Amino acid sequence: MQAAIARTVQSRAFQLFIIGIIVFAGILVGIETFPEVAAKYEGILHIFDRIIIWIFIGELILKIIAEGRQPWKYFQDPWNVFDFAIIVSFFLPINTHYAVVLRMVRLLRVLKLVKALPRLQILVNALLNSLPSMLYVSLLLCLLFYIYGVAGTFMFAENDPVHFASLPLSLLSLFRVVTLEDWTDVMYIQMYGCDRYGYSGMEALCTNPSASPFLGAFFFVSFVLIGSMVVINLFIGVMTNSIEESSQEQKDIEQHDLLEAQPESSLETQFIVLQEQLQQIQASLEHMKQEVTQPNPPEERDLGI
Repeated sequence: MQAAIARTVQSRAFQLFIIGIIVFAGILVGIETFPEVAAKYEGILHIFDRIIIWIFIGELILKIIAEGRQPWKYFQDPWNVFDFAIIVSFFLPINTHYAVVLRMVRLLRVLKLVKALPRLQILVNALLNSLPSMLYVSLLLCLLFYIYGVAGTFMFAENDPVHFASLPLSLLSLFRVVTLEDWTDVMYIQMYGCDRYGYSGMEALCTNPSASPFLGAFFFVSFVLIGSMVVINLFIGVMTNSIEESSQEQKDIEQHDLLEAQPESSLETQFIVLQEQLQQIQASLEHMKQEVTQPNPPEERDLGI
């Protein structure tokens, strides 16, 4: 029974069925964002929601049974723990005053799709594994923002109070620049002065215009080159390396699961074959030993003697 359930849980048809249920659950949550439709089909939506919950509970029970005499192995997988937490959240004592919280909990069911799709799971695992390396890249990016933010405040605060009046405002403007969202407009204000560019309709804020053609261009071009092209590529490199490592880990896990799922009869067959081969080797060694220890036949005597 346990072996049959394990084969059923690991079958492609069962996995596709669960993926379909997860997608259907996500569609139901999306329908609830339309109040008129949700009110009109409230009864049907509630029935479907109950069915989906019990399907997920059945999946959980089958996967625990598939572990045989070691049901705790189900919780060794973090994704299984996540699925268990989602199922437990269905039975939380949440009343109508916390309907938004209940809907958000139900929305978490869509995240089960991450586990159902192995390729998507590799990407998520790669993202989680890359967090320590990304922390150092983020620290480098913060230092870059701080240095350029302080320099921009000192150099451009009087000319451009809208973008560089204070350090927090400068950091926000630099974030706009590093995302390449109309960053040239911010640069042209410093190059030509606020009285000649960018302050149409806000002339009262332009109290001390000053043009810095070379300094403004160098400041923003260097920041875009370092921040947008170099540092962002570091993030991409970290993610690429993490994806390769996660892919290899996924292959190792699949091979390990395949070996564990190998039937005992197959192992017994391999043992019998190895035992027969060992017996043949022993027989060959005995035969060689007899040939070595057997005395040479007596030489024929000379008839003339």
